[in-house]
Amino acid sequence: MIFVDSSFFIGLIDRRDQWHPAAKAFLPFLADEAVLISDLIIVESVTIIGRRSGGKAGEQLYHYFVDNCDLVVSDEKILKGGMSVFLRYDGTLSVSDAVSVFIMQKKNTDRILSFDSDFDKVQGIVRIHEE
Repeated sequence: MIFVDSSFFIGLIDRRDQWHPAAKAFLPFLADEAVLISDLIIVESVTIIGRRSGGKAGEQLYHYFVDNCDLVVSDEKILKGGMSVFLRYDGTLSVSDAVSVFIMQKKNTDRILSFDSDFDKVQGIVRIHEE
């Protein structure tokens, strides 16, 4: 199982995104992986793709998530856990990223596919990204 960040999905869908070539290159890597995401990944990805490519593209991405990913929906316990991570890193991770880290810890996965270098500061997490 691997957690996949919104930066990957945005880069994959938006051909003008700086990470588009790298995201496309990682598609074969994900073929044999269970993809873990949170509802915050959906919110961020669909919002940005919708803004860049229109509502229909955002809706298609939403349906991809629902049909193909293991989804963790944030509840009060997850948000509180995310805030504890947020405070541990003194606000240098976004709340969404902190929630992602908390979910990864709860799901016992240490790999994240992301182009966001902020994850590099988190001990125990291996960021898969462009070399």
